[in-house]
Amino acid sequence: MKHLLLGNEAIAQGAIDAGLSGVYAYPGTPSTEITEYIQTSKLAQELNIHSTWSVNEKTAMEAALGMSYTGKRSMVVMKHVGLNVASDVFMNMSVSGINGGLVVVVADDPSMHSSQNEQDSRFYGKFAMVPILEPTNQQEAYDMMHHAFDFSEDTMLPVLLRMVTRLSHSRSGVEFKSRRTQNSIHLPEDTSRFALLPMNAKKQFEKLVEKKSLLMEYSEHSSLNELKLSEDKDIGIIACGIAYNYVMENISEDASFYSTLKISQYPLPKEKIKKLYKHCHKILIMEEGYPVVEELLHNYFDDNDKIKGKLSGDLPLTGELNPTIVANALGIFQNAAKSIPEIVSNRPPQLCEGCGHTDLFNTINALIPEIGNKNVFGDIGCYALGTLPPLNTINTLIDMGASITMAKGAADAGLENAIAVIGDSTFTHSGMTGLLDAVYENSPITIIISDNSAIAMTGAQESSAVGRLHNICLGIGVHPDHLKTMIPLRKNHDQNVELLRNELSHKGLSVIISERPCVRLSRDQKEDIKSKIAALS
Repeated sequence: MKHLLLGNEAIAQGAIDAGLSGVYAYPGTPSTEITEYIQTSKLAQELNIHSTWSVNEKTAMEAALGMSYTGKRSMVVMKHVGLNVASDVFMNMSVSGINGGLVVVVADDPSMHSSQNEQDSRFYGKFAMVPILEPTNQQEAYDMMHHAFDFSEDTMLPVLLRMVTRLSHSRSGVEFKSRRTQNSIHLPEDTSRFALLPMNAKKQFEKLVEKKSLLMEYSEHSSLNELKLSEDKDIGIIACGIAYNYVMENISEDASFYSTLKISQYPLPKEKIKKLYKHCHKILIMEEGYPVVEELLHNYFDDNDKIKGKLSGDLPLTGELNPTIVANALGIFQNAAKSIPEIVSNRPPQLCEGCGHTDLFNTINALIPEIGNKNVFGDIGCYALGTLPPLNTINTLIDMGASITMAKGAADAGLENAIAVIGDSTFTHSGMTGLLDAVYENSPITIIISDNSAIAMTGAQESSAVGRLHNICLGIGVHPDHLKTMIPLRKNHDQNVELLRNELSHKGLSVIISERPCVRLSRDQKEDIKSKIAALS
Protein backbone atom coordinates (compact mmCIF):
# COMPACT_ATOMS: atom_id res chain seq x y z
CA MET A 1 0.00 0.00 0.00
CA LYS A 2 1.31 3.43 -0.96
CA HIS A 3 0.82 6.61 1.07
CA LEU A 4 0.82 10.02 -0.62
CA LEU A 5 3.44 12.02 1.31
CA LEU A 6 5.45 15.18 1.08
CA GLY A 7 9.19 14.57 1.03
CA ASN A 8 9.28 16.02 4.54
CA GLU A 9 6.53 13.68 5.69
CA ALA A 10 8.39 10.72 4.20
CA ILE A 11 11.45 11.71 6.26
CA ALA A 12 9.33 11.92 9.40
CA GLN A 13 7.54 8.59 8.89
CA GLY A 14 10.82 6.95 7.94
CA ALA A 15 12.37 8.13 11.20
CA ILE A 16 9.42 6.86 13.26
CA ASP A 17 9.61 3.46 11.56
CA ALA A 18 13.39 3.34 12.03
CA GLY A 19 13.05 3.41 15.83
CA LEU A 20 13.17 7.14 16.56
CA SER A 21 12.91 8.21 20.21
CA GLY A 22 13.12 12.00 19.81
CA VAL A 23 13.10 14.77 17.22
CA TYR A 24 14.53 18.20 18.05
CA ALA A 25 14.01 21.24 15.83
CA TYR A 26 13.28 24.92 15.44
CA PRO A 27 10.73 25.80 12.72
CA GLY A 28 12.25 26.92 9.44
CA THR A 29 10.97 26.63 5.88
CA PRO A 30 11.46 24.27 4.05
CA SER A 31 12.01 21.85 6.97
CA THR A 32 9.07 22.58 9.29
CA GLU A 33 6.67 19.82 8.21
CA ILE A 34 9.06 17.06 9.34
CA THR A 35 8.64 17.88 13.01
CA GLU A 36 4.97 18.85 12.65
CA TYR A 37 4.20 15.43 11.13
CA ILE A 38 5.72 13.69 14.14
CA GLN A 39 3.94 16.04 16.56
CA THR A 40 0.55 15.15 15.05
CA SER A 41 1.25 11.44 14.50
CA LYS A 42 -0.88 9.21 16.74
CA LEU A 43 1.75 6.49 16.41
CA ALA A 44 4.49 8.87 17.56
CA GLN A 45 2.37 9.84 20.56
CA GLU A 46 1.75 6.20 21.44
CA LEU A 47 5.49 5.55 21.20
CA ASN A 48 6.19 8.59 23.41
CA ILE A 49 8.53 10.13 20.83
CA HIS A 50 9.76 13.50 22.04
CA SER A 51 8.79 16.24 19.58
CA THR A 52 8.52 19.60 21.42
CA TRP A 53 10.04 22.56 19.55
CA SER A 54 13.45 23.73 20.75
CA VAL A 55 14.38 27.37 21.34
CA ASN A 56 16.94 27.33 18.51
CA GLU A 57 18.91 24.95 16.32
CA LYS A 58 21.94 24.83 18.61
CA THR A 59 19.91 23.73 21.62
CA ALA A 60 18.08 21.26 19.38
CA MET A 61 21.27 19.60 18.20
CA GLU A 62 22.75 19.48 21.70
CA ALA A 63 19.58 17.85 23.03
CA ALA A 64 19.61 15.33 20.16
CA LEU A 65 23.22 14.49 21.04
CA GLY A 66 22.16 14.07 24.67
CA MET A 67 19.51 11.54 23.66
CA SER A 68 22.04 9.76 21.45
CA TYR A 69 24.40 9.63 24.45
CA THR A 70 21.82 7.43 26.21
CA GLY A 71 21.84 4.99 23.28
CA LYS A 72 18.49 5.98 21.82
CA ARG A 73 17.96 7.14 18.24
CA SER A 74 17.44 10.87 17.76
CA MET A 75 16.96 13.26 14.87
CA VAL A 76 17.58 17.01 14.62
CA VAL A 77 15.87 19.03 11.90
CA MET A 78 16.52 22.51 10.52
CA LYS A 79 16.80 24.62 7.40
CA HIS A 80 20.20 25.37 5.93
CA VAL A 81 20.85 28.67 7.73
CA GLY A 82 19.90 26.92 10.97
CA LEU A 83 22.97 24.74 10.54
CA ASN A 84 25.05 27.91 10.91
CA VAL A 85 23.52 28.35 14.36
CA ALA A 86 24.15 24.70 15.27
CA SER A 87 27.58 24.44 13.64
CA ASP A 88 29.49 24.55 16.94
CA VAL A 89 28.02 21.31 18.25
CA PHE A 90 27.79 19.80 14.75
CA MET A 91 31.53 20.15 14.17
CA ASN A 92 32.40 18.87 17.64
CA MET A 93 30.05 15.87 17.73
CA SER A 94 31.72 14.56 14.59
CA VAL A 95 34.84 14.40 16.79
CA SER A 96 33.15 12.94 19.88
CA GLY A 97 31.06 10.57 17.80
CA ILE A 98 27.62 9.35 18.83
CA ASN A 99 26.14 6.42 20.73
CA GLY A 100 22.56 5.88 19.59
CA GLY A 101 21.98 6.71 15.93
CA LEU A 102 21.79 10.46 15.25
CA VAL A 103 20.58 11.91 11.94
CA VAL A 104 20.88 15.62 11.13
CA VAL A 105 18.25 16.55 8.54
CA VAL A 106 18.93 19.88 6.82
CA ALA A 107 16.63 21.33 4.16
CA ASP A 108 18.45 23.64 1.76
CA ASP A 109 16.55 26.36 -0.10
CA PRO A 110 17.92 26.89 -3.64
CA SER A 111 16.36 29.99 -5.24
CA MET A 112 15.89 31.45 -1.74
CA HIS A 113 12.11 31.02 -1.65
CA SER A 114 12.12 31.91 2.06
CA SER A 115 15.76 32.42 2.99
CA GLN A 116 18.63 34.90 2.99
CA ASN A 117 21.03 32.76 0.97
CA GLU A 118 21.43 29.56 -1.07
CA GLN A 119 24.16 27.88 0.95
CA ASP A 120 24.78 24.20 0.29
CA SER A 121 24.89 22.01 3.42
CA ARG A 122 27.06 19.42 1.70
CA PHE A 123 29.99 21.74 2.44
CA TYR A 124 29.26 21.42 6.17
CA GLY A 125 29.16 17.63 5.92
CA LYS A 126 32.50 17.57 4.10
CA PHE A 127 33.93 20.07 6.62
CA ALA A 128 32.84 17.89 9.56
CA MET A 129 33.99 14.70 7.75
CA VAL A 130 30.67 12.92 8.32
CA PRO A 131 28.61 10.81 5.90
CA ILE A 132 26.12 12.73 3.74
CA LEU A 133 22.95 11.29 2.21
CA GLU A 134 20.88 13.03 -0.47
CA PRO A 135 17.60 11.44 -1.57
CA THR A 136 16.32 11.71 -5.13
CA ASN A 137 12.62 11.20 -4.38
CA GLN A 138 10.10 10.68 -1.58
CA GLN A 139 10.44 6.87 -1.47
CA GLU A 140 14.20 7.14 -1.20
CA ALA A 141 13.82 9.80 1.51
CA TYR A 142 11.71 7.35 3.54
CA ASP A 143 14.03 4.38 2.95
CA MET A 144 17.09 6.48 3.61
CA MET A 145 16.07 7.14 7.22
CA HIS A 146 16.36 3.42 8.01
CA HIS A 147 19.76 3.34 6.32
CA ALA A 148 20.88 6.58 7.99
CA PHE A 149 20.26 5.41 11.56
CA ASP A 150 21.92 2.04 10.93
CA PHE A 151 24.83 3.77 9.20
CA SER A 152 25.19 6.23 12.09
CA GLU A 153 25.44 3.43 14.63
CA ASP A 154 27.79 1.36 12.43
CA THR A 155 30.25 4.25 12.04
CA MET A 156 29.49 5.93 15.42
CA LEU A 157 29.13 9.21 13.54
CA PRO A 158 26.23 11.60 12.99
CA VAL A 159 24.80 11.37 9.47
CA LEU A 160 23.82 14.51 7.55
CA LEU A 161 20.76 14.03 5.35
CA ARG A 162 20.28 16.86 2.86
CA MET A 163 16.86 17.80 1.52
CA VAL A 164 15.99 20.63 -0.88
CA THR A 165 12.83 22.72 -1.16
CA ARG A 166 11.36 21.02 -4.23
CA LEU A 167 11.69 17.54 -2.71
CA SER A 168 10.55 18.67 0.74
CA HIS A 169 7.34 20.21 -0.59
CA SER A 170 6.24 17.81 -3.36
CA ARG A 171 4.21 14.62 -2.93
CA SER A 172 4.60 11.07 -4.18
CA GLY A 173 3.48 7.57 -3.24
CA VAL A 174 5.57 5.95 -0.51
CA GLU A 175 5.53 2.32 0.67
CA PHE A 176 6.27 1.78 4.35
CA LYS A 177 8.56 -0.83 5.88
CA SER A 178 7.92 -2.73 9.09
CA ARG A 179 8.63 -0.61 12.15
CA ARG A 180 11.75 -1.17 14.21
CA THR A 181 11.47 -0.95 18.00
CA GLN A 182 13.20 1.87 19.83
CA ASN A 183 16.60 1.31 21.39
CA SER A 184 16.76 0.77 25.13
CA ILE A 185 18.97 3.03 27.20
CA HIS A 186 22.60 1.92 27.04
CA LEU A 187 25.19 4.48 28.06
CA PRO A 188 28.59 4.58 26.32
CA GLU A 189 31.26 2.33 27.78
CA ASP A 190 33.86 5.09 27.52
CA THR A 191 32.53 8.57 28.22
CA SER A 192 35.89 10.28 27.78
CA ARG A 193 35.25 10.75 24.05
CA PHE A 194 32.34 13.03 24.94
CA ALA A 195 34.58 15.17 27.15
CA LEU A 196 36.52 17.08 24.50
CA LEU A 197 39.44 18.27 26.55
CA PRO A 198 42.48 18.61 24.28
CA MET A 199 43.94 15.26 25.39
CA ASN A 200 40.70 13.47 24.50
CA ALA A 201 39.86 15.57 21.44
CA LYS A 202 43.22 14.84 19.79
CA LYS A 203 42.62 11.09 20.05
CA GLN A 204 39.07 11.41 18.79
CA PHE A 205 40.07 13.61 15.87
CA GLU A 206 42.67 11.05 14.78
CA LYS A 207 39.95 8.37 14.87
CA LEU A 208 37.67 10.60 12.79
CA VAL A 209 40.35 11.10 10.15
CA GLU A 210 41.03 7.36 10.09
CA LYS A 211 37.36 6.74 9.26
CA LYS A 212 37.63 8.59 5.95
CA SER A 213 38.78 5.46 4.11
CA LEU A 214 35.95 3.44 5.69
CA LEU A 215 33.36 6.02 4.62
CA MET A 216 34.82 6.01 1.11
CA GLU A 217 34.50 2.23 0.98
CA TYR A 218 30.87 2.45 2.09
CA SER A 219 30.18 4.94 -0.70
CA GLU A 220 31.87 2.83 -3.35
CA HIS A 221 29.66 -0.14 -2.52
CA SER A 222 26.47 1.73 -1.67
CA SER A 223 23.40 0.93 -3.74
CA LEU A 224 22.57 4.65 -3.45
CA ASN A 225 25.46 5.39 -5.83
CA GLU A 226 24.58 3.64 -9.08
CA LEU A 227 26.83 3.58 -12.17
CA LYS A 228 25.49 2.56 -15.59
CA LEU A 229 27.79 2.63 -18.63
CA SER A 230 26.34 2.63 -22.14
CA GLU A 231 27.95 1.94 -25.50
CA ASP A 232 27.68 5.61 -26.40
CA LYS A 233 30.74 7.42 -25.04
CA ASP A 234 29.82 11.01 -25.82
CA ILE A 235 28.30 12.27 -22.56
CA GLY A 236 28.59 10.85 -19.06
CA ILE A 237 26.12 12.28 -16.55
CA ILE A 238 26.74 12.59 -12.82
CA ALA A 239 23.44 13.44 -11.13
CA CYS A 240 23.13 14.16 -7.40
CA GLY A 241 19.96 13.95 -5.34
CA ILE A 242 16.86 15.46 -6.92
CA ALA A 243 18.85 16.37 -10.06
CA TYR A 244 18.74 12.67 -10.96
CA ASN A 245 14.94 12.96 -11.22
CA TYR A 246 15.28 15.87 -13.63
CA VAL A 247 17.73 13.88 -15.75
CA MET A 248 15.47 10.84 -15.89
CA GLU A 249 12.45 12.99 -16.83
CA ASN A 250 14.38 13.88 -19.97
CA ILE A 251 16.12 10.62 -20.89
CA SER A 252 13.96 7.86 -19.40
CA GLU A 253 12.92 6.52 -22.82
CA ASP A 254 16.52 6.62 -24.07
CA ALA A 255 18.29 5.88 -20.76
CA SER A 256 20.21 2.96 -22.27
CA PHE A 257 22.05 5.41 -24.58
CA TYR A 258 23.44 7.47 -21.68
CA SER A 259 26.17 6.65 -19.20
CA THR A 260 24.99 7.83 -15.77
CA LEU A 261 26.23 7.91 -12.20
CA LYS A 262 23.54 8.58 -9.61
CA ILE A 263 25.02 9.92 -6.37
CA SER A 264 23.02 9.92 -3.14
CA GLN A 265 25.75 9.05 -0.63
CA TYR A 266 28.94 10.96 0.13
CA PRO A 267 31.94 11.07 0.27
CA LEU A 268 32.10 10.74 -3.49
CA PRO A 269 32.74 7.22 -4.85
CA LYS A 270 36.03 8.00 -6.61
CA GLU A 271 36.41 4.66 -8.36
CA LYS A 272 32.97 4.88 -9.95
CA ILE A 273 33.71 8.45 -11.03
CA LYS A 274 37.02 7.40 -12.57
CA LYS A 275 35.29 4.66 -14.58
CA LEU A 276 32.76 7.13 -15.94
CA TYR A 277 35.47 9.72 -16.66
CA LYS A 278 37.59 7.25 -18.63
CA HIS A 279 34.57 5.89 -20.50
CA CYS A 280 33.14 9.20 -21.76
CA HIS A 281 34.41 12.16 -23.77
CA LYS A 282 32.52 14.70 -21.65
CA ILE A 283 31.23 14.62 -18.06
CA LEU A 284 28.14 16.71 -17.28
CA ILE A 285 27.49 17.25 -13.56
CA MET A 286 23.94 17.91 -12.37
CA GLU A 287 23.69 19.02 -8.74
CA GLU A 288 21.22 21.21 -6.87
CA GLY A 289 23.01 24.01 -5.04
CA TYR A 290 26.70 24.86 -5.22
CA PRO A 291 29.12 23.12 -7.65
CA VAL A 292 30.43 20.91 -4.84
CA VAL A 293 31.00 17.78 -6.94
CA GLU A 294 32.21 19.76 -9.93
CA GLU A 295 34.93 21.49 -7.88
CA LEU A 296 36.08 18.17 -6.43
CA LEU A 297 36.34 16.61 -9.89
CA HIS A 298 38.53 19.48 -11.02
CA ASN A 299 40.95 18.32 -8.32
CA TYR A 300 40.68 14.66 -9.33
CA PHE A 301 41.61 14.97 -13.01
CA ASP A 302 44.11 16.87 -15.15
CA ASP A 303 41.84 17.35 -18.17
CA ASN A 304 39.26 19.69 -16.72
CA ASP A 305 37.87 20.63 -20.14
CA LYS A 306 35.96 17.33 -20.06
CA ILE A 307 34.07 18.41 -16.93
CA LYS A 308 30.96 20.49 -17.56
CA GLY A 309 28.43 21.96 -15.16
CA LYS A 310 27.86 25.18 -13.27
CA LEU A 311 31.47 26.37 -13.38
CA SER A 312 31.66 25.87 -17.15
CA GLY A 313 28.43 27.82 -17.74
CA ASP A 314 26.46 24.79 -18.97
CA LEU A 315 24.16 25.18 -15.94
CA PRO A 316 23.22 28.33 -14.01
CA LEU A 317 25.20 29.08 -10.86
CA THR A 318 22.18 30.38 -8.97
CA GLY A 319 18.64 29.20 -8.38
CA GLU A 320 17.02 25.78 -8.65
CA LEU A 321 17.50 23.26 -11.39
CA ASN A 322 14.44 22.02 -13.27
CA PRO A 323 13.78 19.58 -16.14
CA THR A 324 14.00 22.34 -18.76
CA ILE A 325 17.38 23.61 -17.55
CA VAL A 326 18.69 20.04 -17.47
CA ALA A 327 17.33 19.37 -20.97
CA ASN A 328 19.09 22.42 -22.34
CA ALA A 329 22.37 21.31 -20.78
CA LEU A 330 21.92 17.86 -22.36
CA GLY A 331 21.22 19.44 -25.76
CA ILE A 332 17.65 18.12 -25.83
CA PHE A 333 15.18 20.42 -27.58
CA GLN A 334 12.74 22.14 -25.26
CA ASN A 335 10.04 24.65 -26.05
CA ALA A 336 10.93 28.10 -24.81
CA ALA A 337 9.33 29.01 -21.50
CA LYS A 338 6.30 31.21 -21.88
CA SER A 339 6.65 34.70 -20.49
CA ILE A 340 4.10 36.11 -18.06
CA PRO A 341 1.70 38.48 -19.86
CA GLU A 342 2.22 42.13 -19.02
CA ILE A 343 -1.35 42.40 -17.75
CA VAL A 344 -0.36 40.19 -14.78
CA SER A 345 1.53 42.27 -12.23
CA ASN A 346 3.82 40.90 -9.58
CA ARG A 347 2.31 40.99 -6.13
CA PRO A 348 4.89 41.33 -3.36
CA PRO A 349 4.18 39.47 -0.09
CA GLN A 350 2.32 41.48 2.52
CA LEU A 351 1.45 41.22 6.18
CA CYS A 352 -1.95 39.69 6.96
CA GLU A 353 -4.88 42.05 7.15
CA GLY A 354 -5.19 43.25 10.74
CA CYS A 355 -1.64 42.19 11.72
CA GLY A 356 -0.27 43.88 14.83
CA HIS A 357 3.12 44.33 13.13
CA THR A 358 1.47 46.81 10.75
CA ASP A 359 0.28 49.01 13.61
CA LEU A 360 3.74 48.84 15.17
CA PHE A 361 5.37 49.94 11.90
CA ASN A 362 2.86 52.79 11.56
CA THR A 363 3.95 53.91 15.05
CA ILE A 364 7.61 53.89 14.03
CA ASN A 365 6.89 55.56 10.69
CA ALA A 366 5.16 58.45 12.43
CA LEU A 367 8.54 59.35 13.97
CA ILE A 368 10.69 58.82 10.86
CA PRO A 369 10.65 62.57 10.00
CA GLU A 370 12.11 63.24 13.47
CA ILE A 371 14.66 60.42 13.76
CA GLY A 372 15.75 59.74 10.16
CA ASN A 373 14.76 57.06 7.65
CA LYS A 374 17.72 54.65 7.94
CA ASN A 375 17.75 53.88 11.65
CA VAL A 376 15.56 50.74 11.94
CA PHE A 377 17.34 47.39 12.19
CA GLY A 378 15.17 44.35 11.43
CA ASP A 379 15.23 40.63 12.03
CA ILE A 380 13.91 37.30 10.72
CA GLY A 381 10.15 36.81 10.95
CA CYS A 382 6.87 37.99 9.42
CA TYR A 383 7.77 41.54 10.37
CA ALA A 384 10.64 41.36 7.85
CA LEU A 385 7.94 42.39 5.36
CA GLY A 386 8.26 45.82 6.94
CA THR A 387 11.18 46.32 4.57
CA LEU A 388 8.76 46.42 1.61
CA PRO A 389 6.21 48.94 0.35
CA PRO A 390 3.89 50.33 1.53
CA LEU A 391 5.54 50.32 4.98
CA ASN A 392 9.24 50.73 4.08
CA THR A 393 10.14 50.81 7.78
CA ILE A 394 12.99 48.31 8.22
CA ASN A 395 16.42 48.98 6.73
CA THR A 396 18.40 45.80 7.52
CA LEU A 397 17.71 42.06 7.58
CA ILE A 398 20.69 39.72 8.02
CA ASP A 399 20.17 36.79 10.39
CA MET A 400 18.33 35.66 13.51
CA GLY A 401 19.06 38.10 16.34
CA ALA A 402 21.12 40.57 14.30
CA SER A 403 18.73 43.49 14.79
CA ILE A 404 19.80 44.13 18.38
CA THR A 405 23.53 43.73 17.87
CA MET A 406 23.57 45.73 14.62
CA ALA A 407 21.65 48.54 16.30
CA LYS A 408 24.17 48.42 19.14
CA GLY A 409 27.12 48.54 16.74
CA ALA A 410 25.58 51.48 14.88
CA ALA A 411 25.04 53.29 18.19
CA ASP A 412 28.66 52.54 19.14
CA ALA A 413 29.62 54.34 15.93
CA GLY A 414 27.57 57.38 16.94
CA LEU A 415 24.22 56.79 15.21
CA GLU A 416 21.39 58.30 17.23
CA ASN A 417 17.83 56.97 17.51
CA ALA A 418 18.80 53.40 16.54
CA ILE A 419 15.80 51.06 16.74
CA ALA A 420 15.92 47.25 16.71
CA VAL A 421 12.73 45.35 15.81
CA ILE A 422 12.73 41.67 16.75
CA GLY A 423 9.97 39.07 17.17
CA ASP A 424 9.26 37.18 20.38
CA SER A 425 10.48 33.81 19.09
CA THR A 426 13.50 35.30 17.35
CA PHE A 427 14.35 37.09 20.61
CA THR A 428 14.44 33.83 22.58
CA HIS A 429 16.17 32.09 19.65
CA SER A 430 19.19 34.39 19.50
CA GLY A 431 18.33 37.90 20.67
CA MET A 432 18.86 37.51 24.39
CA THR A 433 22.66 37.46 24.23
CA GLY A 434 22.62 40.64 22.13
CA LEU A 435 20.38 42.27 24.73
CA LEU A 436 22.90 41.35 27.43
CA ASP A 437 25.62 43.12 25.41
CA ALA A 438 23.41 46.21 25.23
CA VAL A 439 22.59 46.03 28.95
CA TYR A 440 26.26 45.69 29.84
CA GLU A 441 27.14 48.93 28.06
CA ASN A 442 23.75 50.65 28.56
CA SER A 443 23.74 51.22 24.80
CA PRO A 444 21.57 54.14 23.62
CA ILE A 445 19.23 52.01 21.50
CA THR A 446 15.53 51.22 21.62
CA ILE A 447 14.66 47.54 21.22
CA ILE A 448 11.09 46.69 20.24
CA ILE A 449 10.10 43.06 20.79
CA SER A 450 7.07 42.53 18.58
CA ASP A 451 5.31 39.80 20.54
CA ASN A 452 2.59 37.98 18.60
CA SER A 453 2.78 34.85 20.81
CA ALA A 454 3.70 32.59 17.87
CA ILE A 455 6.39 31.52 15.45
CA ALA A 456 4.05 32.95 12.88
CA MET A 457 6.11 32.95 9.68
CA THR A 458 6.44 29.16 9.60
CA GLY A 459 2.85 28.26 10.52
CA ALA A 460 2.06 29.82 13.92
CA GLN A 461 3.85 27.24 16.05
CA GLU A 462 3.91 28.01 19.77
CA SER A 463 6.60 30.43 20.90
CA SER A 464 8.70 29.58 23.95
CA ALA A 465 8.59 33.30 24.82
CA VAL A 466 4.87 33.27 25.71
CA GLY A 467 4.38 34.99 29.09
CA ARG A 468 8.11 35.20 29.77
CA LEU A 469 9.44 38.24 27.91
CA HIS A 470 9.03 40.79 30.69
CA ASN A 471 10.78 38.63 33.28
CA ILE A 472 13.51 37.63 30.82
CA CYS A 473 14.31 41.28 30.13
CA LEU A 474 14.35 42.13 33.84
CA GLY A 475 16.53 39.08 34.54
CA ILE A 476 19.03 40.12 31.87
CA GLY A 477 19.23 43.54 33.50
CA VAL A 478 16.95 45.95 31.65
CA HIS A 479 16.08 48.83 33.98
CA PRO A 480 12.40 48.63 35.00
CA ASP A 481 11.91 52.35 34.24
CA HIS A 482 12.74 51.69 30.58
CA LEU A 483 10.97 48.38 30.09
CA LYS A 484 7.64 49.36 28.56
CA THR A 485 4.65 47.63 27.02
CA MET A 486 2.43 48.81 24.17
CA ILE A 487 -0.62 47.34 22.48
CA PRO A 488 -0.28 47.90 18.70
CA LEU A 489 -3.82 48.89 17.74
CA ARG A 490 -4.97 51.78 15.59
CA LYS A 491 -6.89 53.32 18.51
CA ASN A 492 -3.66 53.39 20.56
CA HIS A 493 -1.58 55.00 17.79
CA ASP A 494 -1.07 58.42 19.37
CA GLN A 495 -0.11 57.13 22.80
CA ASN A 496 2.20 54.52 21.25
CA VAL A 497 3.95 57.22 19.23
CA GLU A 498 4.45 59.27 22.38
CA LEU A 499 5.76 56.24 24.30
CA LEU A 500 8.29 55.49 21.55
CA ARG A 501 9.31 59.15 21.31
CA ASN A 502 10.00 59.25 25.05
CA GLU A 503 12.12 56.10 24.99
CA LEU A 504 14.10 57.33 21.99
CA SER A 505 14.96 60.46 23.94
CA HIS A 506 16.47 58.32 26.73
CA LYS A 507 20.27 58.26 26.37
CA GLY A 508 20.56 54.63 27.31
CA LEU A 509 18.92 51.25 26.71
CA SER A 510 15.15 50.99 26.34
CA VAL A 511 13.04 47.91 25.63
CA ILE A 512 9.43 48.08 24.46
CA ILE A 513 7.35 44.90 24.29
CA SER A 514 4.65 45.31 21.64
CA GLU A 515 1.99 42.74 22.61
CA ARG A 516 -0.76 41.48 20.32
CA PRO A 517 -1.47 37.83 19.34
CA CYS A 518 -1.06 36.79 15.72
CA VAL A 519 -4.30 37.16 13.76
CA ARG A 520 -3.79 33.64 12.36
CA LEU A 521 -4.15 32.03 15.78
CA SER A 522 -7.40 30.23 16.42
CA ARG A 523 -9.66 31.11 19.33
CA ASP A 524 -8.52 27.94 21.13
CA GLN A 525 -4.86 28.87 20.63
CA LYS A 526 -5.46 32.35 22.03
CA GLU A 527 -7.28 30.92 25.05
CA ASP A 528 -4.42 28.48 25.60
CA ILE A 529 -1.94 31.37 25.50
CA LYS A 530 -4.00 33.32 28.05
CA SER A 531 -4.08 30.38 30.42
CA LYS A 532 -0.31 29.87 30.12
CA ILE A 533 0.36 33.55 30.78
CA ALA A 534 -1.94 33.42 33.81
CA ALA A 535 -0.13 30.34 35.14
CA LEU A 536 3.23 32.14 34.84
CA SER A 537 2.09 35.38 36.46
